[in-house]
Amino acid sequence: MKKIATLACAALLAAGPALAQDWPTRTVTVVVGFGAGSTPDLLARLIADGLQEKLGQPFVVDNRPGAGGNIGLDAVAKAEPDGYTLGVTIPGPLIVNPMRMELMYDPEEDIRPVTMLGTQPSVLAVNAELGVDTLDELLDLLRADPGGYNYASIGVGSISQLAMEMVALASGTEIEHIPYTSSPEAVQAVIGGEAQMATMPPLAVLSQAEEGTLKLLAQTSAERMPIVADVPTFAELGIEGVQAEAWNALVTTAGTPDAVVDTLYAALAELLSDPEMQERISGLGFAPVQMTPAEFEARIAEETPRWRSVLEAAGLLNE
Repeated sequence: MKKIATLACAALLAAGPALAQDWPTRTVTVVVGFGAGSTPDLLARLIADGLQEKLGQPFVVDNRPGAGGNIGLDAVAKAEPDGYTLGVTIPGPLIVNPMRMELMYDPEEDIRPVTMLGTQPSVLAVNAELGVDTLDELLDLLRADPGGYNYASIGVGSISQLAMEMVALASGTEIEHIPYTSSPEAVQAVIGGEAQMATMPPLAVLSQAEEGTLKLLAQTSAERMPIVADVPTFAELGIEGVQAEAWNALVTTAGTPDAVVDTLYAALAELLSDPEMQERISGLGFAPVQMTPAEFEARIAEETPRWRSVLEAAGLLNE
C-alpha cells in the first residue's frame, strides 16, 4: 500500500509541469480589492477581457473591497498556487500597508508579482481662491505659517497622503492632514475650503481645473505624463524626492508554477503592446507599462525603502 501511495505521489509530481503548461483549462478569477467602478476594477476588466480572448478561457473579475485593498490581496495569498486566482492591486496592499499594520498575509512570502499594468502620477491641486499660481508661491505661504494649512487625502496611508508627506519633507514645510473616504469627497473638501490642497490622480481634478475651481501646480512623476503635459514635475521646479505613482499591477499566489506565469506574462506582454489596449488604458489616466516579473520585483524592492522613510516621517510605521 505504501508503495502504491509513493508511486501515485511521484506520478502527480511528474504531471505537474505538464498540467502547468496546459494552463488555463477553466475559468480564471481576477480578484480586485476595490469596488466596481473603481480604477483598479476598470483596469482589471480591460485586462480580463483581453486575456480571455488570447487564452481561450473565461477570466472573471471578483470584487472584494475593504481595508484599503488588503481583503482582496489576502484572498489571492490564500488561494491554491495553480494560476487560477490572480489579483489586480496597488502599492498600498503590496508595499505600504504591511509596514503600517499587522496583516493576515505576507506579500514577500504569499504573493508572486507578475507585471505592472500602468502607472499614474498624482497632481498637486490647490483651491483656486488660495491666492497662489505656482509651487514657489504655495511653499512661501506654507513656510510663513507652519501647520496653518490643511491637505485632504483619501485615507490614512493612502498614496494621496504619502505624496503630500513627501512634499512636506522635501520642501521643509508643515501641513496638517485631513483624511476623507474617497477622492470625490477629498476634492470637494479642497474646492469648499475645508482643506486647501491635495495630491490626486489627474482624472479626479482635471475637470475642476478646467472649470477654474482648482489650480494644478505640479505632478509627482519622474517625467511629465501626457494627460497633464502642461503641469511641471516637482523635480523641474527644483524640489527633489517627490515621486509618487499610484500604479496598478497583476499578481498571483506564491508557488504558482513558472510555466503558468510564463504563459500568463507572454499573453500580457502581447496584450499590453497592442495600440488599442494602450489607448484604452491611457483613457483611464494611466501610462501603460510592460514590465517582466523580474523587473516588477526589482521595482517593488526599489520602492519599499522610499515608502518606509515616508511612513516613518509621518509617524505611520508599525514597528
